[in-house]
Amino acid sequence: MQIPPASVSGVTGFNSAQSDLSKATIDVARPAPAQQSAELKSDTPDKTEALIKATEAANQAEASAKVIEAADETVGSIIDITV
Repeated sequence: MQIPPASVSGVTGFNSAQSDLSKATIDVARPAPAQQSAELKSDTPDKTEALIKATEAANQAEASAKVIEAADETVGSIIDITV
């Protein structure tokens, strides 16, 4: 099993966070129908849940950015040591 480099994991996490944030903001911006039947209510995303997902995505993006930054600093240290 191959373990991807930290920078690749950070970029993958950041891209995932960006996608999740886009989906969450679309759900927040979607207008609620005037009258909802039981069927439509289950299909309509909950605004509170969408806002929570948006916050989670923002936290994931921040954590992924820190992973990328740490990987960059580590590579920089290794280059300084070997040069």
